[in-house]
Amino acid sequence: MDLAAMRKEYKMKSLNETEVLHDPMQQFKRWFEESIEAQVPEPNAMTLATCTLDAKPSARVMLLKGVTPDGFIFYTNYESHKGVELAQNPQAALVFLWLELERQVRIEGIVKKVSREETEQYFYSRPFESQISAIISPQSKAIEGKLELEALHKRTTEMYAGGKVPFPDHWGGFLLMPSMIEFWQGRQSRFHDRIQFTQNASAWSWVRLAP
Repeated sequence: MDLAAMRKEYKMKSLNETEVLHDPMQQFKRWFEESIEAQVPEPNAMTLATCTLDAKPSARVMLLKGVTPDGFIFYTNYESHKGVELAQNPQAALVFLWLELERQVRIEGIVKKVSREETEQYFYSRPFESQISAIISPQSKAIEGKLELEALHKRTTEMYAGGKVPFPDHWGGFLLMPSMIEFWQGRQSRFHDRIQFTQNASAWSWVRLAP
């Protein structure tokens, strides 16, 4: 494979200062809605990057489950690798890539836990099988094998069939409150458009970055 020769020209759109909404959360919603209209597969898929206290980073793909004026919501096992890191170091970053629109959004900020009431409401909106998976999986922990977990899933499914799955204490939501949001639009000849918002106190300001 000649990876050095692999390249694609981005020609679909541009991002001009006169087009950008002054509220980056509203600008995100606009781009997100356009990704849905463009039938981008799983437009709410995002990379979540976390970091340990000794500055060792890790990243994984998550699904965005809510957008509020305060930030971006996702759910996970609090005892998972990312859950432990976020508890130790609440600084995190998100990246959305909508390749079909030649767009990327980078977000940096601080996370806090979503209220138990809001988490419980979301938990019971999930399919029954997803609820079962949430309560039985020791996420990120080593297990004996797949058969063991499948057997536990089967037993737990039978146990709560026709009833209510107990709400787990180890599972819940995080709200990432952004301090920086960057909108990236691919352009021809790598002359990409980049508009970066930063929050100072309660106000947002923005600048254009060199590609």
